[in-house]
Amino acid sequence: MIEVRKNEKESSSALIRRFTRKIQQSSILRRARSLKFQSRPESKLKKKVEAIKRVKAQRRMEYRRKMGKI
Repeated sequence: MIEVRKNEKESSSALIRRFTRKIQQSSILRRARSLKFQSRPESKLKKKVEAIKRVKAQRRMEYRRKMGKI
């Protein structure tokens, strides 16, 4: 955790600037941004269920084409 204490005669904008510089140097933001889009791996069961849904949808579309509905 990064901690910055205000020095005497230091403006709040200088304090914020010093804080942001320390955060950038510690690479906390880079790590947080990379974790933002990270997702857990899907379970095998979920993958199988999705694959079955796709196959069923493909068969449904193929049947409709043969019947002349599309």
